[in-house]
Amino acid sequence: MTVSALQSFLGWVGETNADLVYGLANIETRMLKGSIADIPIDRPIFICGLARAGTTILLELLAQHPDTGTFRYQDYPFPMLPTWWDKMNWARNITPVERSHKDGITVTPESPEAMEEMIWMHFFPDCHDPKISNVLEDADAAPEFSDFYRAMITKLLHARGRARYLAKNNYNITRLKFLAKEFPTARFVVPVRDPIWHVASLMKQHALFSNSDSRARAYLRRAGHFEFGPDRRPINVGDGLADEIISLWEQDKEVEGWAKYWASMNGYLRKTLDGDTDLADRVLIVRYEDLCQSPKDGLRQIFEHVDLGVAGEFIERLAERLQAPRYYEPGFSEEEVLMIRELTHKV
Repeated sequence: MTVSALQSFLGWVGETNADLVYGLANIETRMLKGSIADIPIDRPIFICGLARAGTTILLELLAQHPDTGTFRYQDYPFPMLPTWWDKMNWARNITPVERSHKDGITVTPESPEAMEEMIWMHFFPDCHDPKISNVLEDADAAPEFSDFYRAMITKLLHARGRARYLAKNNYNITRLKFLAKEFPTARFVVPVRDPIWHVASLMKQHALFSNSDSRARAYLRRAGHFEFGPDRRPINVGDGLADEIISLWEQDKEVEGWAKYWASMNGYLRKTLDGDTDLADRVLIVRYEDLCQSPKDGLRQIFEHVDLGVAGEFIERLAERLQAPRYYEPGFSEEEVLMIRELTHKV
């Protein structure tokens, strides 16, 4: 992963002056009060789930709709200032390059990206501590965060000139109940993936990001990406498995660790939805393999669920981007395949 000196410097500025940036964000909100007062947060769309399940491609496809507004790569490191930083940022229309994941997805500074986790970390500094539960329930209250988050969304919609907030944030998988309470009209899309291929993809990305230099590592930490690399941390869903997963990784038992993580995350999702039928109606589970096999049908279902009207030609164009990965194959032994299946089959 390559991070420029300028990106590294700006990230350092944002990190070491976090309280100042937060104060500026509140000033931005007050100065824009007249412009954003009448902007409703109407049916916000949240894409979340375990990394490498297809969240990025879903973000890119939904971001093609003229009604959706989302964060972009160029919003780093100041997503708290979506209007002011958008006006100051000079990175425009740069030639697309393959993103650092080496998965065939090309991006520019204007490509949609997961950036809002930086805001969550400011208000919930322990939200990536694997020693404690990272789950936020509907009973949890955080009024200061809620006010700031709502203001951030309206400012982003104002800056983009769009009507519907669209966010990809894998970590929101543990905040479904919290977000559903905050936004009664919200829609959620959660991709899931066959554990054999999913574990293979997770391991591939971890190996790739583990070779990151100090700049890249700092970028990942500041942006709130702890899925892979030297600072890898499992999400603690309160099932008692986080310590065991960390221990397996520390023993270089990557396959077993990732398989248990898959079961932990998706088991938590299933338990959450089984216990809340109202929430389950608002969450669309998208099986990644089915989407790749029948992209037109899958996309129609997704756009219908999030209540975004589209024409047939629009679906046809987006469907061309969906295909099963061809740039790698799982290289597991028969014993490893059996282990993955054994650890994940119940979920």
